[in-house]
Amino acid sequence: MAGPNLDGEEPMSRFLVVLDVDSTLIENEVIELLADEAGSLRDVEEITFRAMNGELDFEESLRSRVATLAGLSAEALARARSKVRVTAGVPEMIHGVRSAGGRVGVVSGGFHEIIDPLAETLGLDYWRANRLEVADGALTGGLTGPIIDAAAKASTLIEWAKDFGVPLRQTVAVGDGANDLRMMAITGLSVGFDAKAPVRDKADVLMDVRDLSQLLPLLGLRG
Repeated sequence: MAGPNLDGEEPMSRFLVVLDVDSTLIENEVIELLADEAGSLRDVEEITFRAMNGELDFEESLRSRVATLAGLSAEALARARSKVRVTAGVPEMIHGVRSAGGRVGVVSGGFHEIIDPLAETLGLDYWRANRLEVADGALTGGLTGPIIDAAAKASTLIEWAKDFGVPLRQTVAVGDGANDLRMMAITGLSVGFDAKAPVRDKADVLMDVRDLSQLLPLLGLRG
């Protein structure tokens, strides 16, 4: 299958692919891994479910969930990080896109403390996430810096497209939850990956098999 071709051009190969992280790039919800360490998993799972289905304001839900993590140590962060599982096909997808001259980034409502080492290992070109506040070697239950919500995901994709020098029609957004919809609305191709109901109604393409190498044929890069 050829890549996005919204204006009648020949299939393109120089894409910017931007993915969500939790339940997309990885199999986990990082906030839930951290909440498990903090003993607040049940409450956090319920809030996460409602937020990803668009029932709650994302920033409000994020701050509520992060507040339950107050007191977690650096050791708890390391334990949570060790439980992260990369989704099938991610290395192949990144290699295929970058071999064709493209770039791959992730923008997440999750946390730099977990994503930074993962992004470096995978060889991502760009990544951006929220940052947990730490004082005296433990999480305070707060956040520092700008909140990465739906609007920030969209503006980040625009920023990276400008940095790469490609028009938005040569960008691809992959996500699963309501906070991905604004970035998906501005791209050349939006892909709902094992997506929740709001995304299933809006995405250009749905992928229900959890293997991100399936993205390559959609871009005309394989198959």
